[in-house]
This record gives sequence, C-alpha cells and structure tokens, in this order.
Amino acid sequence: MRLRSSDLPLKRIGLISLAILLSSLAFAKPDLLTHRLDTLANSQPLPNETSMPEIKLANNAPILPFEIQVSDTAIEDLQRRLAATRMPDQLAQTSWEYGTDSSYLAELLSYWQNNFDWREQESELNQFDQFKTEIDGLDMHFIHQRSENPDAIPLMVVHGWPGSVAEFTKIIGPLTDPAAHGGNIADSYHVIAPSLPGFGFSEKPNQAGYSPEKFAHILAALMERLGYEQYAIAGGDWGAIINRYLANNYPDRLIGLHSNMVLANPPADEALRNNVSEAESTLREARTAYMQNEVGYQQIQRTKPQSLGYGLNDSPAGLAAWIVEKFHGWTDMPQGADGDLDNHFTKDELLTNISIYWFTETITSSARIYYESSKTPIAKPIEYIAVPTGAAVYPAEIYITPKSWVEAAYDLRHYTLMDKGGHFAALEQPESYINELNTFFRLLR
Repeated sequence: MRLRSSDLPLKRIGLISLAILLSSLAFAKPDLLTHRLDTLANSQPLPNETSMPEIKLANNAPILPFEIQVSDTAIEDLQRRLAATRMPDQLAQTSWEYGTDSSYLAELLSYWQNNFDWREQESELNQFDQFKTEIDGLDMHFIHQRSENPDAIPLMVVHGWPGSVAEFTKIIGPLTDPAAHGGNIADSYHVIAPSLPGFGFSEKPNQAGYSPEKFAHILAALMERLGYEQYAIAGGDWGAIINRYLANNYPDRLIGLHSNMVLANPPADEALRNNVSEAESTLREARTAYMQNEVGYQQIQRTKPQSLGYGLNDSPAGLAAWIVEKFHGWTDMPQGADGDLDNHFTKDELLTNISIYWFTETITSSARIYYESSKTPIAKPIEYIAVPTGAAVYPAEIYITPKSWVEAAYDLRHYTLMDKGGHFAALEQPESYINELNTFFRLLR
C-alpha cells in the first residue's frame, strides 16, 4: 500500500548538465569530461563558505488552486513585438550550421503571430489541476493530477531547461488514468509536475545560491507539504540532475528514481569501466563528437546569464531562436537542412513552451541555474545512489552513460537503450516514455 496525500481543494478542471557540457576540450577527451563531472558533482564547500541553509517550509502556507491567466495586454504586446521583428542576415547555402535557420524561424514567427492561439493552449493547460504554495519564501507552481486509483504511486516528474511543465501534457492523462488510454489500471500514478523556481509560473528567486541541490531540497519540501511520505521521481536534463541530488539527500523517501538522462562517472574499477557494449560505445562516441559544437549557449548561461537576458526577455524572435535551436539539435532527426522539426513537434507544442517563458519573463532567471550550478558549493557530495533506479537511454540524448557505469553508481534495476528519440523524450516519444516508466515501476509496486 502506498501513502497518499492529504485531501486538497481540487478544481476541475514539462540543459543540460553544466558538469557534462563544459567545453569543446572536454568533449574531445571523454576521460577529461568525466573527471570534471566527478569534480563538480562531488566537490566540497569552499573555504569560509557555509553549507546550504535549511529550506523554510512555512507549514502554515496554504495550498491554493491556480489557473493560468495571461492578460490581453500581454498578448497584444507580443503581437506588436512580433510584427516589429528585425531579422538578421544569413549566409547563402547554409541552414542550421551557424545557429537557428532564418527560413525556419521566419515560418515559426509567422505562425506565432498569425495562427497560434494562446488562449486555446492556455485552456489545454488549465485542464490539469494546478496549485501554488510557498516554499522557501517562493511561490511554487505545480500540477497535481491525482488518479482515481487509490493504489496509484505518487510520481513527481521534473523538467529542465529550456523545458517547462508543458513537456508533460501528453503523459499526464495516460499516467493518471491509464485505462482510459488503453493501458492497465494497475499502472496508475498521482502526477506532480512542479515548475522549478525561476521557471514558468513559479516565482523568481531574488538572491544567489539556487543551485540544483537547493532545488532538490525545495522539491522535497513540496512533496512533504503535499503529504507524500514516499514517492517516485522521474525526469531528464536538469530534472535528472536535481532528482539525483534528491535521491542523494532523501533516499528513504523515494520509491524509485527514473531518468532519461542518467549520469554517472566512469567506475574506478578498470574492468567495470571498460565493460561497455559495442552499441553503447558507438552511440556514446557519436553523441560526444556531435556535442562538441553544441556547448556555446551554456558557456554564456553559466558565466553571463544577465547580459543574455536583456535581449531574450525583450525580443520574442530572439527568445524563439534561442530555444528552438535546442529542440532542433537535440531531437532524433537528421541535422541541417535535411531535418524537419515539424515531423516531431507541432508548432503549437513548440510555441506553447516558448510562450510560457515569454509571458512569465523567466528566460533570465531560468538560465541562472547554469551559473548557480558552477558557483554554489555542494553541501552533500554525491554518493552511491541506493534508491532503485531505472534508465531509458534515447539515441539522440546529449550524453550517453554506459550501463556498467550506471550500475556502479546506482541501485540499477532497469536499463534500456531506446530505438529512437531524443532529449525531450516525454514530448517527442510519449508512448515509449510511458512504457519505460511502467516497466520500471512495476518492479517496485
């Protein structure tokens, strides 16, 4: 029997790891890369630095129903800015080599201005039960969609950058009500999908130090507030990194950990370190080579996110170009002119995610996670993760961790090399993602 939340007032009604993407040199030398990952993930607080302060739970803060309501004025302002877009030039005979392709962006911006209906997407998002509550002095937004199955597992799914809770809109229904989507009622979950601090509809931190480790403490406090003494966690990108910190600090609270971007350093044992299948080795080398030219954005965000923010917060065209480049580059499709992003995501899906960043003005605050990850001392170094772990490794993921490496760092119960899919798995490949979650968590029910 699983512990369930206390009764809540219900209204009816989805990165990159800085430690992975450090520099072209790191990608050119995988051993150096994993050494830097180990150094960052297990570093001790700097001299004269204090450990992370205790998270202020504020148990008397209410849990309030929340509905997304963007003002007409904000929508009109977006339209005005889109109409005034000043596009840069692009070299002839190029597509995505230098960054976002201008012809694709022009098409996307035209759709945003003339066809995209925010009110329709807002209504779709508001079909989910959403709430806000104060954690650590911040208003935290979250979806809390409960299953009617009393034996459902509480599952917190955590997004990354440049994602949002919109990444999970395709999976919440099948997870909470599998029978209505052709599944087995036994595979039921209560889904909790928080907006990370400084992302989307959660409040922006107004001080430094909001690192992935601190985010983990905040999310643990949120689940405590909801009354869940035991629960499962899943996610990719920064969500996978935050969840690893959560498992490192709160193993007794977790039923299991699932990751679609599982991270682990090469084992100290040489036999384990070299125990990598040909398929894993080929895939890992290919992705390492590809990512050499994909790290420019995170070098900026981990050093000067504020300077970047002025342009992206002011220009919807700039914001769309910055975000959509990641969806293009990290999706399982041919790159360059041969790849068509419309074959994998609708423009409505892409623009809903981008619009959340735009209307909430959180592109700058969200980008700071890269800075804080590199500057904030780690209070509890990462140790062996004793929480039962499952991993789904999609072929277009930005970093590939071999199974033997994961086994040395986690209590690994399930590991799958997926046939297709990329970084935004829950949105790009929802069916296979749900199947992986179910296969893993059936082992723990």
